[in-house]
Amino acid sequence: MLYTLIGKKIGMTQVYDENRVLVPVTVIEAGPCPVVQVKTADKDGYQAIQISFGKAKDKNMTKAVKGHLAKAGVESAHTMGEVRGEGSFKVGDTLTVSGFEGVKMVDVIAVTKGRGFQGNMKRWNQAGQPATHGHMMHRRPGSIGMRQTPGHVFKGKNMPGHMGNVSRTCQNLDVVKILADKNILLVKGSVPGPNGGEVLVRSAKKTRKSA
Repeated sequence: MLYTLIGKKIGMTQVYDENRVLVPVTVIEAGPCPVVQVKTADKDGYQAIQISFGKAKDKNMTKAVKGHLAKAGVESAHTMGEVRGEGSFKVGDTLTVSGFEGVKMVDVIAVTKGRGFQGNMKRWNQAGQPATHGHMMHRRPGSIGMRQTPGHVFKGKNMPGHMGNVSRTCQNLDVVKILADKNILLVKGSVPGPNGGEVLVRSAKKTRKSA
């Protein structure tokens, strides 16, 4: 089982590493994440643990959720998620950012910012068409067909449409610093989503050699 925490993106800043090189980092509040349920192959058909993160107002939780959390001794939870795999955790354990001690790289999963309906130039980074000399197709995609043969537009053609608000995974982000007393994790580079958005941080699934 990959060590996994649910967290919140705080924002970006920059810190100096041990070689006095300025490194851009994303600040993530990771955990603490109490284990509220352990699923087994005999009872549930697969092995996993269910973890929770954050606090929620009493009025925003159903009785079913309250009862489910009460079994694990947890008062409230803003969100819950499953981590599949075989592990040694039990109900009542709390996963913290200290579990990433010694981990060099992590994967961060988050939902990107929603951009609404966008055209080709913003959505696909296309160059557009001439902006002067009487041209009237400045930011439009232009021709998309291919005459009589094949006589239709191929599936997957880059077109205007909904942009963003999709789950994305940033793999192999270097762990720059862990502030265990503040539940803070600093990772090199940017991660998807807005400040305050929820993220899933796990030990890297496909590691690579550090540059």
